[in-house]
Amino acid sequence: MLTSLGLVFTAFLANFHQADASYAFYVGKNLTADGSVMVGGTGEEVSSHWLQLFPARNHPPNSTITVGVTKEASFPGELIQIPQANHTFRYLSMEYSDYEGFPAPLTNGGLNEMGVAVRDVWADNRDGLLEMTPNPQHGLQYSDLARIVMERAATARQGVELIGDLIAKHGESTYGGNSHLIADHNEGWIVWEMAGGKGLWAAQRLGPDEVKVLYPGYIEDFPVDFQKSSDYMGSDNIVSFAEERGWWNKTSGKPFNIFDVYGPQDPRYKARDGGYKFMSQAALENATLQMAPVTEEDLMQRVRDHRIADDEAGYGQVVSLRPNVDKDMLRIWIAPTGSVSAPFIPWWLGVQSIPAEFGEHRYLTTGASSSFLNPDYQFQEASIFAGRVFKRVLYYMCSSPNLYLPIVTEMLTKFESESRSHVEQWVEKSAQLLIKAGQRNQAHSLLTYYSHSRATEALEIGRRLNDALDGYIKLTGQWRTPVGNEINDSNEGNETVNCLVGYDPDQPAYLQKQARRSA
Repeated sequence: MLTSLGLVFTAFLANFHQADASYAFYVGKNLTADGSVMVGGTGEEVSSHWLQLFPARNHPPNSTITVGVTKEASFPGELIQIPQANHTFRYLSMEYSDYEGFPAPLTNGGLNEMGVAVRDVWADNRDGLLEMTPNPQHGLQYSDLARIVMERAATARQGVELIGDLIAKHGESTYGGNSHLIADHNEGWIVWEMAGGKGLWAAQRLGPDEVKVLYPGYIEDFPVDFQKSSDYMGSDNIVSFAEERGWWNKTSGKPFNIFDVYGPQDPRYKARDGGYKFMSQAALENATLQMAPVTEEDLMQRVRDHRIADDEAGYGQVVSLRPNVDKDMLRIWIAPTGSVSAPFIPWWLGVQSIPAEFGEHRYLTTGASSSFLNPDYQFQEASIFAGRVFKRVLYYMCSSPNLYLPIVTEMLTKFESESRSHVEQWVEKSAQLLIKAGQRNQAHSLLTYYSHSRATEALEIGRRLNDALDGYIKLTGQWRTPVGNEINDSNEGNETVNCLVGYDPDQPAYLQKQARRSA
C-alpha cells in the first residue's frame, strides 16, 4: 500500500523550479546482501538517451576541453577552455542531448574503470542565489563535473576533491543548483553545488550503515568547522557567505543546516519530504531500509517503482561496487528507458562495443527535426532504437495500468532473473578464468557477446509486448484516437502526467485525491 511507504501527494507543489530531473539511491555496504556499496538511479530529461562506452585515452601536452554553457541556457553563459588531464579513464554512461538549453552531449554519470560511480541530481537553491548568478556565467556545469569525475577520479573522495578544485579554479555554471552522488566500494558522497556564481559547494560523506535517496539532492546539518572532519568538505566560504548575507547567525543557537540556509525558502518544501512524486525521499529511504540486506534485485525494484519511474524517466541504472574487482569485470545494469517498461541489461567495462540499437538515434534528439540525417549515421538510424521500443510499451501500459503493469513487470523481472543466473553461474566465472589465463581479449569477446545477446533478446521482448498489446487493444475496441491538437504536454517545466498512478496536474484536486486512493 502507498500509505505504508509514506505516500506524499504533491500536486500543490507543481510550481517549483524543477520537475524533470534525476533520482539517486545509495545503500551502504553494511546494508547490502553481498557487502557491496550499491547505487541506483533514473535520469529524467525529455531528450533522447543512448548508451556509450568511452575508452581510456592519453592526451597530448597542453590539451584542453570545452566546458560551461551558452547563451541558450536557462541561465545564460559562455563556454570556456580548461586543461585536460594527461590520461582519462574508461567509463560507461547514458548520454543525452538536452537539459535547460545546455550543449550536448550531456551525462548524469555512470561507472568508470576504477569502480567509481557517479549520479547527477538536481538540487534547487534559494531565490537570492539564483538572482545573483552572473549573466553571462562561466565555469563547469553539472555534466562537465560528472564526466570529469568519471574520467579522472580513482575514489569517491577524490571525485569530491576534483569538483571542489575545479569550481575554485574555473567557476561553476548553474541552472539553479545541482548535486552529485559519488560512490566507490567503500563509501559515498553527496556534493551540492550552489547557484550564484560564488563558488559555493558542500559535501557530506555517506557511510556503511546509511541509505540515502536524492530527489532533490540535499544536505542538512553541517559542522561550521567542517575542515576538521573527514566526513565533510566544502568551499572555504560555505559558512562565512551565509553569515554575510544574514541567512544564518552562529549566535542563534541553530545548527548550520545547508538545506535551511541555501535551499528553497518555502515552508512547504522540506529536505526529505518536499515531494514532486508520489513517494518522498523519506518514504523511498524507509522502503529501501526495510529491504535490508538489499540485493541488486531489490534496488531494481525500488528504481522501477511505478510511482516514481514514469514517462519522465529516461533510463534506469543499478550498480554494485565491490573491492578488488578486475577493471574489465566491473558491471552496471542499465535499462534503455524508464525501467518500469524496460529490462535492466548487464554491461561490463570490458565490453568492446554497444549495439547500434542502444546507441544514439534521432528520436527525441534536440535539433533533429530541423535537418536531414548525417549519412554517417544511416545504418545506425536504420536500426531499431531501444529507447523508442520500450517507450511504446509504457504508453500501451498507460491505457490500463491495473491490467498491464503486473504483466509487464513480471516479464521484465523474469528476464532479469535469468540474466542474473547466467551472470553468476557462468558468464563472470568464464571471463575471470580467461583473464587469469592471460586471455583478456577473449574475456572481452565473451562479455561483449553476452551483453549484446541479452540486449537483442530484450528488444525481442519489447517487440512482442508491443505487438501483443497493440493487437489486444485494437481487437477489443479500446483504441482511442486523440481528441486534441497538441501532441506535447502543456506542463513545460512542471510535473507531468503519471499515467500509471492516474496523476494529471491539470485535473482538479478531487480527481487527484481519487487517483491517490486508487494507486
